Amino acid sequence: MQRWYPLVLAILALVPGIALELGVYHVSPPVAALILGIAIVGAAFLLSWAAEVIQLDISQGLALALLALIAILPEYIVDATFAWLAAKDPEYSHYAIANMTGANRLLIGVAWPLVVVLVWLRTRKTRVSLEPAHGLELIALLLATIYAFVLPIKGTLSLFDCVILVGIFVVYVLRLARMPAEEPHLVGPAATIGALPARTRRLAVAGLGVLAAVAILLVAEPFAHALIETGTLIGVDEFLLVQWLAPLASEAPEFVVVSIFAWRGAAGVALGALVSSKVNQWTLLVAMLPLIYSIGLGHPGALPLDGRQQHEILLTAAQSLFAVLLLLDLRLSLIGAGFLFGMFATQFVFADIRVEMSIAYLVAGAIAIFISRAHLGAAFRGARSAGQKH
Repeated sequence: MQRWYPLVLAILALVPGIALELGVYHVSPPVAALILGIAIVGAAFLLSWAAEVIQLDISQGLALALLALIAILPEYIVDATFAWLAAKDPEYSHYAIANMTGANRLLIGVAWPLVVVLVWLRTRKTRVSLEPAHGLELIALLLATIYAFVLPIKGTLSLFDCVILVGIFVVYVLRLARMPAEEPHLVGPAATIGALPARTRRLAVAGLGVLAAVAILLVAEPFAHALIETGTLIGVDEFLLVQWLAPLASEAPEFVVVSIFAWRGAAGVALGALVSSKVNQWTLLVAMLPLIYSIGLGHPGALPLDGRQQHEILLTAAQSLFAVLLLLDLRLSLIGAGFLFGMFATQFVFADIRVEMSIAYLVAGAIAIFISRAHLGAAFRGARSAGQKH
C-alpha cells in the first residue's frame, strides 16, 4: 500500500483548491494563490505519472504532445477570454497579444534554461540531448516561426493565419502518431501503475489524465487572477501582470511537470515536453486568437495589431528562431541556456528595446547555425524518420 501513498497525496492536494473554486469557503488573494498553487502542483504530478505510463501504449513524442496540450490548457483559457473580450472592447486585444507573447517568451527564456540548470545541479552534466525523433518538433517549430514573421508585416491576425498554423500542428501530430511505442523506464508511482493489468492500467491512466485536466481547468484561471490581485495589492503594473505573471501562473503545471522529469534524470523527456509545448503555443494558441475573436464578433474578422503588438510578435518570433537554431543539433548546453535566459532577462528589464532585441536574436541565431552547422542534419533526419511507420 505504501507504493500508492504519493498518488493519494497528489490527489488530496487537489481537494482544497477545487473546494475553494466551488465556493465552499473564501480566503484572501494571497492565501488563495497558495492553495490553488498547491492544487496545480498535485495535478502536475498526476500528469507526469500518466505521461510516463502512457508510453507503454503510444510513442513518447505523442505522449509528450498530449501532456503539453493538457498542461497548457489554462493558458488557452486565459488568452481565449481576452480574445473574446477584444471583440467587444478593442483594448483587450492588447491583453490577448501581451498574454500570448509573454507565454511564448517565458517558455523559451525561463523553462528551457531551467531544465539544463536542474540537470547540472543534479548530475553536473553541462548539456541536455534530445532523441533524433524530436527533430520533428523542431522542424514544426521552425515552420511556425518562419510564418510568424509574416504577422507583424500584415498587421493583423486573421482566420487565414489560423488555417496555416492549425495545418502545421495537424501534420505534426499525424506524424507523431505514426511513431512506435517504446518500453519506458518507470519508477515510483508510474511503475506501480504500469504494473497493473493492461486494461486496468489504461483506465487508471485515463482517469488520472482526466482528473488532472479537470483540476487544472478549474483552478488555473482563478490562480492567475489571485496572483494578479496579489500583485495589484502591492502596486505592480497591470499590463506587466497580464504579460508576465498571468502566463507564469497559467503555465505553472508545465513548469512543475518538466522540473519533476529533469530532477529525476529524464532530461531529454523534460526538454522534449517543453519543445512540444512551444509547438502547441506557437501554432494552436496563436491560431485560436482570430478564431475566438471572430466568434465574439459574430462574423469573420481579423484581430488588428498596433505598432507595439507588431513589435511584441516580432520579438517573440526572433527569440523562437534563435532557440530553434540553437537546438537544431539536438543539444542544449549550459552556455546556450545561459544565452537564452540572459537575452530574455535583458528584454524583460529593458522593455522598450523590442526591435533592437529582435535584431540581437537574429544575429545570435546566425552565429548559432554557423557553429552547429555540422550537426544540422540530425534534426531533419529525425523529422523524416518520425513519419515512417515501424
